[in-house]
Amino acid sequence: MTRTGGMLDVGDGQRLRWEAGGEAGAKPALALHGGPGSGCGSWWSDLFDPAAYRLVLVDQRGAGRSLPDAGDPATDLAVNTTHHLVADLERLRTHVGVERWLVAGVSWGTTLALAYAQRHPQRVSELILFSVGTTTRPEVEWITRGVGHHFPAAWARFRDGVAPADRNGSLVDAYARLLGDQKRREQAARDWCAWEDVHVGGPHDPRYDDPRFRMRFARLVTHYWRHAAWLGDTELLDGMPRLAGVPGVLIHGGRDVSSRLAVPQSLADAWPGAELVVIEDEAHGAHPGIAAAVRAATDRFSREARPRGPA
Repeated sequence: MTRTGGMLDVGDGQRLRWEAGGEAGAKPALALHGGPGSGCGSWWSDLFDPAAYRLVLVDQRGAGRSLPDAGDPATDLAVNTTHHLVADLERLRTHVGVERWLVAGVSWGTTLALAYAQRHPQRVSELILFSVGTTTRPEVEWITRGVGHHFPAAWARFRDGVAPADRNGSLVDAYARLLGDQKRREQAARDWCAWEDVHVGGPHDPRYDDPRFRMRFARLVTHYWRHAAWLGDTELLDGMPRLAGVPGVLIHGGRDVSSRLAVPQSLADAWPGAELVVIEDEAHGAHPGIAAAVRAATDRFSREARPRGPA
């Protein structure tokens, strides 16, 4: 097995950290992390057979080890949009010498995967999407307000992190403003990540104990969410017919209250040949049952890609 990587200059003063591992000449695959802002963790490698895949991991603009770091409040996010990220993935594909690759995404990464695949379907061999969301305005409103019905005390603390005059309006806009305030940004990042830790439904994420990660994550999530990822609310759903001929698996937790099941269900209904897998007892993220379903999908796609021997 070989491992390569480095920093890729994608313009706009942005350099992306990427790495690739697995067998040279194996089936290419790309992993798209969530957040936006989470960075691409090493756990992704457990979802792909290293003998069957050449897996490319990349930290999106401002995230992980990519530079400039969005955790620095001085980093301008004006050149950090979905459209920039889609273009970055094409630059990365060319840089690593891949003609077509399987694209896998989690959470926010499913929005990015769909946007990329719909614009470049000829570059995508298969899609695997888990903990699925499309970052529409109704979804953002649900996560920042509607989910409060499930966690009323935690949501009240989240709401009360903004000024009283802002509590009945867009909470994501209010938090974005606080994150731009030198005196209030640290507490705003802490409050934002505390709410994230609650609604995803898993154990405490230790990354939120790191002030730099909190700031990076909160700045990028609020930046993308307040603009609804710079996509029309039905843009990705309306674009699903472009993926006809691209096999896909959508994997979702039955107890995922962050991203409601109706989202992947509607995508699957509009996507010829897609398969929806629901893991009934799991919430949002790469929990064991969801991870096992992802690994089953990657194993299946690697088998289907192997040339058949003589009959």
